[in-house]
Amino acid sequence: MSRFLPDRFTMMLVATVILASLLPISGEPAHYFSIATKCAIALLFFLHGARLSRDVVVAGMLHWRLHIVILLVTFGIFPLLGLAVGYIPDSILPQPLYMGVLFLCVLPSTVQSSIAFTSMAGGNVPAAICAASASNIFGMFLTPLLVGFLFTVGGHGGGFSLDAFGQIFLQLLLPFIAGQALQPWIGKWIRARKTLLAPVDRGSILMVVYLAFSDAVVEGIWNQFTLRDIGVVIGINMVLLTLVLCLTMFGSRLVGFKKEDEITITFCGSKKSLASGVPMAGAIFAGQSIGAIVLPIMLFHQIQLMACAVIAQHYAKKAKEAEAAKIAAPVADAPEATAIAAKTAS
Repeated sequence: MSRFLPDRFTMMLVATVILASLLPISGEPAHYFSIATKCAIALLFFLHGARLSRDVVVAGMLHWRLHIVILLVTFGIFPLLGLAVGYIPDSILPQPLYMGVLFLCVLPSTVQSSIAFTSMAGGNVPAAICAASASNIFGMFLTPLLVGFLFTVGGHGGGFSLDAFGQIFLQLLLPFIAGQALQPWIGKWIRARKTLLAPVDRGSILMVVYLAFSDAVVEGIWNQFTLRDIGVVIGINMVLLTLVLCLTMFGSRLVGFKKEDEITITFCGSKKSLASGVPMAGAIFAGQSIGAIVLPIMLFHQIQLMACAVIAQHYAKKAKEAEAAKIAAPVADAPEATAIAAKTAS
């Protein structure tokens, strides 16, 4: 049952939303808190760049077919499904929440949890590291481009914005490049201190969520949406995840990928990054209330963790059963082999 319970970080996200609902920050304090948040996000992406080993990237990039499939699902199939969701009437799915669902669909894959689940299930871990990392690097360019295109095509506003690219470059890409440049000197030290540096990962996201929901509460987000609206978003998220999980799992089998690669495609192709999504929302939708934009991402985060935990354990169980069957096979064949040998001898 524990795998169905929210993880600690999700509980912290819920607590942050509650805090923002009860004690929203606004005015001049919010301005300074926003500056601190941008600095924390820059540090987060600097650490991402510094952690990423170039040897792992080179090794993973050799499996180009796998990476193309994951990128096509992440930035092709998912956005098309997001456009399909747009046919749901506003009376069922309010427009601001739909924009959050559509934004969710153009985000890159997760890094840490994709790799963790791939490892747990016995998948191709080096390829997962490269695929998830490449998804986030490409996402810094593709996500704002897709937002500009899809939001314009769907008539939801937005459009192409050089300011959004400038924000993405300054807050996310430039720190990431700086981290990669210094990786040969500090990468090993940072990778050895994951526990020490974990608060930067989670703390920066919590800061963005608190700021986003504070703005949304001041503008009356909880008067705009009901529990039914949130339930609809949860249902849509579950359908989206189920469709993509089935597509990646069974599709990779049909085109002939090995089991290890199937696992990698399933986990890296079906997930969306909260860690990248929340900062990107702040940069792309700067000056707007992004509470409704990030709400679907936060809900999807927990749904994907619960679903992928079950699937990873299923893969691991099947692998153990197959291994046990291989070990048991020679023992089962031993009496028959003995009988044949005895007949031959006689």
